[in-house]
Amino acid sequence: MTSAKHLQIKEITDGQAVHDLFLVREMSRGETKAGKPYLSLILMDATGEISGRVWENAERLMGECPVGAVVSVSGQAQAYKGILQLRIDGLTRISESEVDLSLFVPSTTGDVTLMAKELLRLADSVEDPFLKELLRTLFGERQLMQLFQKAPAAKMMHHAYVGGLLEHTLAVARLAESICALYPSLDRSLLMTGALLHDLGKLKEFNFASFPFEYSDRGRLVGHMVLGIEMMQEAIKGIPGFPEELADRLKHLILSHHGRYEFGSPSLPMMQEAFALNFLDDLDAKINYLDRLAGQVKGDGYQWTEFQRNLERFLFVRGHASNEPDPVVKEDAGDADQRQRNLF
Repeated sequence: MTSAKHLQIKEITDGQAVHDLFLVREMSRGETKAGKPYLSLILMDATGEISGRVWENAERLMGECPVGAVVSVSGQAQAYKGILQLRIDGLTRISESEVDLSLFVPSTTGDVTLMAKELLRLADSVEDPFLKELLRTLFGERQLMQLFQKAPAAKMMHHAYVGGLLEHTLAVARLAESICALYPSLDRSLLMTGALLHDLGKLKEFNFASFPFEYSDRGRLVGHMVLGIEMMQEAIKGIPGFPEELADRLKHLILSHHGRYEFGSPSLPMMQEAFALNFLDDLDAKINYLDRLAGQVKGDGYQWTEFQRNLERFLFVRGHASNEPDPVVKEDAGDADQRQRNLF
């Protein structure tokens, strides 16, 4: 028997009594100045997130709400300093067999099968024979493509949902295709390959055993750019005669695509294609980020968001009409402690 979910997080308003199911994304124990324990939670469903506090019976309820659990929550929505939170009076863990997890896990609204076909079409359009063979080798692995369709592009920021990596990679590749027509001096094969592989290492940066996805040990210690280089180099070893200079140029695109040292790039862009990839990656990431924010604000029309710490500014976004889906790639065609390493 499936437990029903009735209220979406995006529908919760100040002062509203809340009795519904949510997934625990984060949970931590704290103490008041008087030494009384309490729990801080971040709850989520497919429409968003909301923070909550458990002030009473914190020790007893701690075992009911581990990260990744679906819980039945009773409480009250309250606005604190302009931010909506839940004062949680009670919660009970719900068995995964009793819930439809798709209601709690944000996913791309695009068709992953169609997006994957489009990605493979763009890979096949690469003219350089060595780069084309590299793409065929990597994307020809069934397990890799299955993960590619499931993986998020980040944990917290842009495309941070199931299928987000595929959606983001395809968008950057499409942008690369467009600007190559505008700037003939760009090496299309190199830029397209860089666009398709720039976040490849995220397949190893995250663990996918359960949701919410978490960083792997190697992901935290090494990072997705270096992990991606390792995966590429392993594939290149199996391609006879692959030019070393071509491999170095491609690696440079991957290692510099965040654009700045403080954003996690081991190298700064030093080639036309590297500058282009950095700008295209950043463009798609930020547009997606603003689109998601616009989908979370109440009502239609332009309005200010809360202060966005990662961008160090307020943002002026246009709320989506109630009958409009969040913008996604069309079907027809990292943590605070990571700083901005995995944000964009």
